[in-house]
Amino acid sequence: MLPLITLEEHFLSPSVRASYKQGDDPHDNFPEPMKAKLHSLDKERLQDMDNGNVSLQVISHSSTIGSPSPSICRTANDELHTAIQSHPTRFAGFAMLPMANAPAAVTELTRCVYELKFVGALVNNHINGQFYDDPSFWPIFSRAQELDVPLYLHPTFASSSMAPHSHGNYSSKIARDLSAYAWSWHSETGFHILRLFASGVFDTFPKLKIIIGHMGEMLPFMLDRIIGFTAQWEPHRERGLRQVWDENVWITTSGMFSVAPLACLLRATKMERILYSVDYPYSGNEKGKRFMEEIEESGLVGRNELEMIAWRNAENLLGVHLQQ
Repeated sequence: MLPLITLEEHFLSPSVRASYKQGDDPHDNFPEPMKAKLHSLDKERLQDMDNGNVSLQVISHSSTIGSPSPSICRTANDELHTAIQSHPTRFAGFAMLPMANAPAAVTELTRCVYELKFVGALVNNHINGQFYDDPSFWPIFSRAQELDVPLYLHPTFASSSMAPHSHGNYSSKIARDLSAYAWSWHSETGFHILRLFASGVFDTFPKLKIIIGHMGEMLPFMLDRIIGFTAQWEPHRERGLRQVWDENVWITTSGMFSVAPLACLLRATKMERILYSVDYPYSGNEKGKRFMEEIEESGLVGRNELEMIAWRNAENLLGVHLQQ
């Protein structure tokens, strides 16, 4: 079995959970075994990695509501750094950033890359419904480009203004699911990429690196159609959407374990931009391992391409190296 690097793998910081007002922590209703895995940065996590043949896990904080304060982000990142120091060949880190405070986010990203040796940052897809095409967020993109590290744009919980859009003639649980992992998390993240493109982010920062998960957050299926329309947009962008997709965007397989969407992704995306991930512990490492075996058995890609997805592309993007 191939060695595997995974990039969308989460933990929960006690300091972040303690910062919520009573009843506001979205993780309160999670099953206890899942919360235990989220809190574990040692034996249980390592055992789960071994069970799924994961050689290196790039760990990031689970989604939050709103934007944590600079001090909370700093504490959570220090907690993760301590775990990485204990297991330097098995763990790497994406920083948690206070996105509502762009100067503080720039400072924390810089600290995490230079001092903690993190390989980038994972950020919520929005802050209470506000997306990052607003120029107030662009200093963060500028600093990420200067540091040559990726920003992983990750789905997050619907804001109070967004949630009613998912309500309908069905239960509140169904509405909650549709506002999150059953639909809107993915459509809104794909939409965010288009907002960044339309606003000129990728013209202003042509070397910016953005990662999205879940086989491309619906974009690969729609990409050719969207490209046709973006060519008519004004003002005309220096770099078209196809060029941006090929040069600025990387896609992971996180939480998606079927061959059909991968086949679509492979037709729409350069092979060197596709990376394996699990979305641990919300998805299981063993399930991901079986999926990689299924890909190999399907003949959809050759051995070299499978190695690129499994670990080589992650090494090239993040500058990490597996202990062979």
